[in-house]
Amino acid sequence: MEILDGKKIAADVQEEVKAQVEKLGGVERPSLTLVQVGEDPASSSYVKTKVKMSEYCGIRSQYLHFPADVREGELVSALQALGEDAAVHGILLQLPLPAHIDQDRAIAAIRPEKDVDGFHPENAGLLAAGRPRFVPCTPLGIREIFIRYGIETAGKHVAVVGRSIVVGKPFALLMMVKGRGGDATVTVCHSRTPDIGAMTSRADIVVAAMGKPHFLTREMIRDGAVVVDVGINRVEDPSAKKGYRLVGDVDFDSVAPKTSYITPVPGGVGPMTVAMLMSNTLKAYSLQVGAANAAR
Repeated sequence: MEILDGKKIAADVQEEVKAQVEKLGGVERPSLTLVQVGEDPASSSYVKTKVKMSEYCGIRSQYLHFPADVREGELVSALQALGEDAAVHGILLQLPLPAHIDQDRAIAAIRPEKDVDGFHPENAGLLAAGRPRFVPCTPLGIREIFIRYGIETAGKHVAVVGRSIVVGKPFALLMMVKGRGGDATVTVCHSRTPDIGAMTSRADIVVAAMGKPHFLTREMIRDGAVVVDVGINRVEDPSAKKGYRLVGDVDFDSVAPKTSYITPVPGGVGPMTVAMLMSNTLKAYSLQVGAANAAR
């Protein structure tokens, strides 16, 4: 059993992005605008991390913060204006949004070429068509871990537990794309799947993304499987300093001995999400600058 060190891979990706940005010479740099609505503590923490990493990589960052009661039309107009701003290369709308805002409408207001989170319907469609442009950062990060650890996906059976637009669906589609890090046979399990364990126990690779602590147990995986844990759940722990600890969707202690590779929580998939956001932002810059130069 080997631990998949997402923290190390993320650091490597960030250094690579930083080096490529430095090669640009500082005259013009990629830029990322992060948009947050409300005061959700978790969202605020994530945004701060993304701003900090942008600065480290040499990517210009702009932070737009709207009150929780912002009108939907005002948010949509702001996102559309950012799309028209040539100085903005990447736009990230921090989710979740307040209940009175239509999330789908807000995401659709982001210009597809600047949608570095990969949630716009156009980017989702390109992924489904096997021609990915921007892929959501967590699925992209998982694939990057596979590639850098030399974990073969071609012809393998991948079971994805969860069908969200953030992880489950895009990861399943990414695994089916032809080429390196894809070409897999994919099964998607969810809350309506009668016997999830029957599916996961036959899979070569299992990705758990349900948001249920310790959902995946020992008997649900086969010997030698690769297990990726996307879950980050708080569970009460009086012995912990904060009164809680973070656990994944996988019962790590019982599952790990059966695996060939497994990600820890924390330190597995989480760091890769921010790293791939930096990579997507650099890609967005390259695509837009290249298109602009071709038009001259």
